[in-house]
Amino acid sequence: MRTLDGRYRLEQRVGVGGMSEVWRAHDAVLDRTVAVKLVSPGQPDGPAAVERIRAEARSAARLVHPNVASVHDFGTCASSTGCATPYIVMELAEGQTLAAHLRAGPLDWRIAVRVCAEVSAALAAAHAHGIVHRDVKPANVMLTPSGVKVLDFGIATPTGAADPAPEGMVVGTPAYLAPEQLHRSPVTPAADMYALGVLLYYCLAGRLPYPAESVTQLLGIERRQPPQPLPELPGLPAEVADLCRRCLAEDPTGRPSSLVAALLLAEAVDARVYVPMLQPLAVRQRPASVTPWTDRAAAEVTEAAVGVRWSRPGG
Repeated sequence: MRTLDGRYRLEQRVGVGGMSEVWRAHDAVLDRTVAVKLVSPGQPDGPAAVERIRAEARSAARLVHPNVASVHDFGTCASSTGCATPYIVMELAEGQTLAAHLRAGPLDWRIAVRVCAEVSAALAAAHAHGIVHRDVKPANVMLTPSGVKVLDFGIATPTGAADPAPEGMVVGTPAYLAPEQLHRSPVTPAADMYALGVLLYYCLAGRLPYPAESVTQLLGIERRQPPQPLPELPGLPAEVADLCRRCLAEDPTGRPSSLVAALLLAEAVDARVYVPMLQPLAVRQRPASVTPWTDRAAAEVTEAAVGVRWSRPGG
């Protein structure tokens, strides 16, 4: 067993990505089980890798939220090449990824809506800190006994920043990329909301909202056809289907915010989500004229990272 800095003993590899791998490890100092993320063997190491992993650690560490895996530590260790290899020590989110669950087909709509409500709550926390995740997809959503955990802030970017990828390269998962990401527009939270729309659609329908048989098709003109309507699902609230449609809007300004999406989805299944507050808390009835949810209506009931259960008037 390899031990990092005399403290973190790597025990079992539990995940492998394109550029990194995650290990179950034991923290000898605090005597607890943690997850350690390392650069995969064969990937470039050195100063560039250190800065990339450090940036990921800093982005995730700023988010203290029940639906985001907590970051405990960052460090470097010597690699076989003599270069410094960076690593992140995180909360170990034990469970199965949403991708694994979806291999068996679509979820019951109540489960799908609850999962996406918690994903949206995590995104609301990130967006409140000026962070855009940029890689929301089933493989980065872990379903644990305590709820959803959004993982992997490896390509997260500050809101409004120019696309940091080299010219001619698109970073992200093609099926979940917003249209503006293909044109290298500045990064905004609306890109995450498009991905949330694809995620919600996939959870409900068991397929993507547009034909996709190859990566070329996902990145080409055919991808930009209007999303196919959701299939009829008995009991699915109309506002959920409408939210999914609005998240998939071609125009980023037509998509709802993560805060609004989290509250609407939570209301649909009578769930509790933790969202960032916007102004001093004021407990008041939902304005009867507000249909559907608006940012202003959401702002009237939220203030900081707090659990909110929203009820309809008289409900």
